[in-house]
Amino acid sequence: MKYRRTIRELFRFRFFFSLCAFCLFHTGASAQSVKPVFQYTVSMPDPANHIFKVTLNCSGWGEDSINLKMPKWMPGYYQLMNYAAEVEHFSAKDKMDKPIAVKALNGNTWQISNTTNGSFVVSYDVKTSRQFVANSFLDSSHGYIIPAGMFLYADGYIKNPVSVKINMPAQWKNMATGLEPVTRKTNEFKAPDFDILYDCPILIGNLEELPSFTVNGIQHRFIGYKMGEFNRVQFMDNLKKVVESAVAVIGDIPYKEYTFIGIGAGRGGIEHLNNSTVSFDGKNLNTAAGMNTTMVFLAHEYFHHYNVKRIRPLELGPFDYDKANRTNGLWVSEGLSVYYEYMIVKRAGLSNEQTLFKNFEKNINAVENNPGRLVQSLTQASYETWSDGPFGRQGKDAAKSISYYDKGPVVGLILDLAIRHSSENKKSLNQRNRLQHVPGLCRTKT
Repeated sequence: MKYRRTIRELFRFRFFFSLCAFCLFHTGASAQSVKPVFQYTVSMPDPANHIFKVTLNCSGWGEDSINLKMPKWMPGYYQLMNYAAEVEHFSAKDKMDKPIAVKALNGNTWQISNTTNGSFVVSYDVKTSRQFVANSFLDSSHGYIIPAGMFLYADGYIKNPVSVKINMPAQWKNMATGLEPVTRKTNEFKAPDFDILYDCPILIGNLEELPSFTVNGIQHRFIGYKMGEFNRVQFMDNLKKVVESAVAVIGDIPYKEYTFIGIGAGRGGIEHLNNSTVSFDGKNLNTAAGMNTTMVFLAHEYFHHYNVKRIRPLELGPFDYDKANRTNGLWVSEGLSVYYEYMIVKRAGLSNEQTLFKNFEKNINAVENNPGRLVQSLTQASYETWSDGPFGRQGKDAAKSISYYDKGPVVGLILDLAIRHSSENKKSLNQRNRLQHVPGLCRTKT
């Protein structure tokens, strides 16, 4: 009897231990499955002082500290930008509104301690001074936000969802971005992760939207700041032809909507998955040459949503925002996009053969007259762009490098002609999806 009682007690102990283990495991699993929530708010109480005020409300945080990092570069512009240097007055408070410790670990990382209560608020300012496509800027008439230079990410949590609320001044009426809006909210947006957030700049102010057009049932918009006087109907008709011509190269439209965002004159252009931010001044469209230059520029940025954003060097995804992401393949991403910008505009019926050949002549002359062609290869120019700059070295070392923006389209032309010649013009460089099949060089992303 004593033996049987011992057996029963042993079974009871095992059952109790298993039940406790089950509860502990599932409690831990539930806690681990709870993802922290990152909610940003950007305000501009005094736009004339060029300062954005940013708050991060974080909830559901389960660790005793957090490292918040500012990216060192942004997608599409391959230069280290030192965005963290623009951050001022960094502070943090717990959910009881009491200050909590903040420590600057390095030039772009802040560590916040005592966060085990799960919720805290971070506040900081971002000062702006340069009007450029890769820099945030704010003045009395408009605001331009580069998310990579505005929003910190938690180290190790870059794939978490994030939301953004923009409190714009009362005198401004609208904004433009590729971010997905929150339902029934005109100033709130969301992104499935920080990579998508960083790929969607935001333009704010009294913006003008031109009549949109559709290609294959997909809406395409153009929204801009101080766009000037020009024939808006003709411009949008031409832009539609450019988009149709570019789509015909690949044969697919991989986005739900596309937005061209005109950020003002003289500021460059950068491509994104479903939008592009571009320098734009309508007065340049009042001549045939000006219209051609603008269409070629827009064709380049638009075609990038295929070539580099979805068909891209392996090194450019997943992104590491903490260092230069070097690749040998930018001559394909950028150089061949220059080749296609010429061809797209020509095939759209917006330029003639003389203009097409003149464009190639300009690139050929730039290559042949540059002694750097004997020093640096296309792959080297791609790899060293982070130190050389996008157009090669400047100053006393200018003769030691080349620009893949010049040699890339020339090589593209030679490749296309070689393929056409060897196949008796049955195949070409622009055969659908040809680029994504280059072994070891590119991957696709939808």
